[in-house]
Amino acid sequence: MAAGLAIGLTAVRPQALGTKILNCQKTKWVFSPLAFSSSSCSLNSRKLILYSKPGCCLCDGLKEKLNAAFSLSTPHSLHDVQLQVRDITSNPKWEKAYQYEIPVLARVRPDGTEEVLPRLSPRLGVEAVHKKIAAAFTE
Repeated sequence: MAAGLAIGLTAVRPQALGTKILNCQKTKWVFSPLAFSSSSCSLNSRKLILYSKPGCCLCDGLKEKLNAAFSLSTPHSLHDVQLQVRDITSNPKWEKAYQYEIPVLARVRPDGTEEVLPRLSPRLGVEAVHKKIAAAFTE
């Protein structure tokens, strides 16, 4: 075990796992590294935000493709990418900004600011979505 790193076992409700598509309602057990400070954790993680709303079929389709892309095993793995889905109807600022544009993907930069990524075509396959997301994190 590396110095300063401990592995913990945490109970996580399915809703807390972000957009992972789960078919069970029971508590899931997830192994996760326990960092001693929140800043060290945020430096090593890559984050995406998906602005969405309930009932949006394009948003649901992109969520499914992102989940599949995150699980692909390639040289440019996306296993460590954290996806946060934001419901634009829960925030008037988001709704005003994105009501006619959803789904909108934004990359969170290391300084915490958001960079809106170019719109992904709903016709893209999982592999193409994977390549686009991986390219966004290498720029």
